[in-house]
Amino acid sequence: MKRLSHINSLLTVALFLLTMGSQTVNGQGKGSTNNIYARDNLVAWCIVPFDVKERGPEERAQMLNTLGITKLAYDWREKHIPTFDAELDALKKHNIDLQAFWLYSGPNPETDKGLLAVLDVLKRHNVKTQIWCMIGGIKGLDAMTQDEKIKAVAKPVRYIADKAAEIGCTVGLYNHGGWFGEPENQLAIIDFLKKPNIGIVYNFHHAEEQIDRFPVFLPKMLPHLMALNLSGLKRGTPVKVVPIGQGDAELNMMRILKASGYRGPIGIINEETAPDAEVGLRMNMDGLKRELKKMGDSAALKTYN
Repeated sequence: MKRLSHINSLLTVALFLLTMGSQTVNGQGKGSTNNIYARDNLVAWCIVPFDVKERGPEERAQMLNTLGITKLAYDWREKHIPTFDAELDALKKHNIDLQAFWLYSGPNPETDKGLLAVLDVLKRHNVKTQIWCMIGGIKGLDAMTQDEKIKAVAKPVRYIADKAAEIGCTVGLYNHGGWFGEPENQLAIIDFLKKPNIGIVYNFHHAEEQIDRFPVFLPKMLPHLMALNLSGLKRGTPVKVVPIGQGDAELNMMRILKASGYRGPIGIINEETAPDAEVGLRMNMDGLKRELKKMGDSAALKTYN
């Protein structure tokens, strides 16, 4: 049985590599760019449940066209599952790439109806994308040793990654606080599993306790970095998440990122910015332009004219 399981695992990896072609986990292959802060490299994020207007798929796609944003990372709640197909249809109609599909799962993803719905819609539409994944609900995690924690979290991640590989998708471990949200722990999970379709999605808006460590762990994270989402960060006790350009920490972090050689997508969020998703995205785009001016990034600035 162990030999059969090993063979099945190898076949899954081979299928993934054949399906993905030139696309890579860390974004340095297909679609990579030297101009990471350009408008056409921006990904809209946190605009589905965080929108007082509760736009539907068609309205949301039209809004992104108006803003000149060509990529969407799709966050959802259970009530949005019936509109998954309409969302993908609208994105295709309006020439918007589905950069990622969000997923929150637990210790037993094989029974997770949300995971099944996500995999099903992506397979039926033949969409190969990133799955931004959070794992929670593992009982007794705090009392475990570090090795036990890695193995406990790696178990559901392995299942999700294998299922994603079968349809040509990658999995990004998404930092959202707690043990799972620490980059060093995510790197340990990746090293333990050694699967080619697992990477990291890093969020400034969940980096409050990681600002000073960012230059230290970024080089270690970089080979696995699939996407990075910007926000403003204002130092204090506690650190506050604010729109881009209204903090005092994000500019230096953005400079470090650009100098690092990262070439993947850049997300802008609306989670804590404004009730209206369009207003929030505009605020962050305006703040980003001010930071780009300070950075002297004229090439990126030209794309917003």
